[in-house]
Amino acid sequence: MLDGNEWWRGCVLYQVYPASFMDANDDGIGDLAGVAARLEHIAGLGVDGIWLSPFFTSPMKDFGYDISDYRDVDPRFGTLADFRALIERAHALGLKVIIDQVLSHSSDQHPWFAESRASRDNPKADWYVWADPRPDGTPPNNWLGSFGGPAWSFDTRRHQYYFHNFLPEQPDLNFHHPEVQQAQLETLEFWLELGVDGFRFDVVNFYFHDAALTDNPAVDPEAQEKPLKHNRDLPRSYQWQRYTTDRPENLEFLKRIRALMRRYPGTTTVGEVGGDRPLSTMKRYTSGGDKLHMAYTFDLLGSASSAAYLRGVIERFEDEAQDAWPCWALSNHDVERMASRWHAEDDPARLRLLLWVLLCLRGSICLYQGDELGLPEAQVPYERLRDPAGINGWPRYKGRDGCRTPMAWEADASQLGFSEVEPWLPVEPRHRPLAADRQREDRTSLYHWLKQALALRRTHPALHHGEITLLEAGDDWLAFLRRHEDERLLCVFNLSSCAGNRRIAVSGRITLLELPGFDTPAPLSGPADLELELGAHQALFARVD
Repeated sequence: MLDGNEWWRGCVLYQVYPASFMDANDDGIGDLAGVAARLEHIAGLGVDGIWLSPFFTSPMKDFGYDISDYRDVDPRFGTLADFRALIERAHALGLKVIIDQVLSHSSDQHPWFAESRASRDNPKADWYVWADPRPDGTPPNNWLGSFGGPAWSFDTRRHQYYFHNFLPEQPDLNFHHPEVQQAQLETLEFWLELGVDGFRFDVVNFYFHDAALTDNPAVDPEAQEKPLKHNRDLPRSYQWQRYTTDRPENLEFLKRIRALMRRYPGTTTVGEVGGDRPLSTMKRYTSGGDKLHMAYTFDLLGSASSAAYLRGVIERFEDEAQDAWPCWALSNHDVERMASRWHAEDDPARLRLLLWVLLCLRGSICLYQGDELGLPEAQVPYERLRDPAGINGWPRYKGRDGCRTPMAWEADASQLGFSEVEPWLPVEPRHRPLAADRQREDRTSLYHWLKQALALRRTHPALHHGEITLLEAGDDWLAFLRRHEDERLLCVFNLSSCAGNRRIAVSGRITLLELPGFDTPAPLSGPADLELELGAHQALFARVD
């Protein structure tokens, strides 16, 4: 495990989606007591901490990302006492605890919004983003919501529109109002006083909007530069989100957050960065030591998995990255599971390779629950869907329920050991042979391989803190050097489905290091432009002196 106030630099976090992790009271929904009961499974992997997705009081229109009380636990998940017990148990096992914070918007059921919408002159009238209709009654500008349709809803109490980047039930807070900023900083302090080790900030670059409500410009579909998530099925992606995200005022608020975190040594922050140019935003938001500690984008959470694509992501981030610090992930609760999205469901070698690439990147790492088991995306029938995005987008887009189905704990249990009753989302039959109890007993399983890989990563400071230098290795291979002080490590990956040879320019004496789960290349030594042969989905790991 990593120690000290900079434990976060190069750490490995494990994301827990509480509703689907473990149901301790058999009501079909996972809860905090269930998370606490299964923490030994997480600690046994050798990760440094957990990230808990939202468990706050919520009407659950968007699975807890619509918060109606920032300082309490939703009864579905338990109580504040359950949360304190979870913190205590995690810390006893050597695990840090990071919790989600959804500061940019609240639920429309939050008392703040109830007061704000009541009139135009109450104390919280300007805590949310309100605007008059155009003369013809239409919304004040062309801004669009992430789930489709206008980002504005009309309210008959004030005879105005309110702004929502997401569902109408998720009104955006007005961060131009100093009282809003202060209230959310006090929210963070509440949880810091309870002992959390940090925060994951949802849509961290969405806090501020353009106060002049300027129309977003259109994306030219013929232009070379397009938003990362340009999707013809999503109207929002036809616009550059120039006036709804990445506003300059965001940086100053992040500095206020960092100042608060300094009062709690050893705590950390990780931001979720979406939008049109996420890698450049991630660099700005994590550089200088006065804003976020680390952040992640969706660049590795899409369907592209080629060596050329991975190299491009690394290049774009490392270009003038300086002291900026990324947190890389291949899966989370918003995207199709890694094994399915990157075509590795029936290919254990490819799955190991992708995870080893992740563990070798410069930055911190986040694993999503079930990554350690290689779980594929679940098939959820339309009648069982819960995600509004999937219900609205069916059948072309099936939403996010497929990556949120219950964890597979026990292969022979009726609900895979998640609950004694029918869970809120159906269990996936294909998860049964991959259940945690079987993999813990099988020394050749992905679970045991990942334990070894994480242990290997911990023994090499260059993989935690080191610089990264990309090497030319052709279209289907990825190669780079990691360097920290006197340690230089060569990492080479054949991401193609065919064996091949490559010449890689490396200066120094090369000594192969043992890499569990992969074929061992022929012994290498001496200075060379390395002539290397690797099998399909194989890797080389070596020290360079």
